[in-house]
Amino acid sequence: MQLHNPFLQGLGVTLVRWVPGEAEFQLHIAEHHLNRQGALHGGMIATLMDAACGYAGLHSNEGEAEVHGLTAMLNIAYLQPAFEGSVSALGRVRRAGRSLYFAEAELLSDTGTLLATAQGTFKKPRASIRGDNHVT
Repeated sequence: MQLHNPFLQGLGVTLVRWVPGEAEFQLHIAEHHLNRQGALHGGMIATLMDAACGYAGLHSNEGEAEVHGLTAMLNIAYLQPAFEGSVSALGRVRRAGRSLYFAEAELLSDTGTLLATAQGTFKKPRASIRGDNHVT
């Protein structure tokens, strides 16, 4: 599955599954993902949760135009640290309207431990937010 997101690709994040209403991302924890305590950095967790929630509401079928969105709000509960191995972020749309959707995500360790949860509000813009017709 191809991920067209230079930021996530640069961090080593992979898109595992993407279907209408759900998205799953995976990260193999490397040294550069860790904070000073040797745990997965909170900003990396936030990035994974934002991606999982955001992409869950932006699925398009092959051959259709890409759908883009913006994060309006994201709340994260950090429950357990992760130090090594892999983590998976699974996002699901809970409710969707014409321009807004509400999603939630869970971050799990490779042993199934719940590490974090998130809830967010996302917006599908009607028009480009940049002059070159590309929404970032």
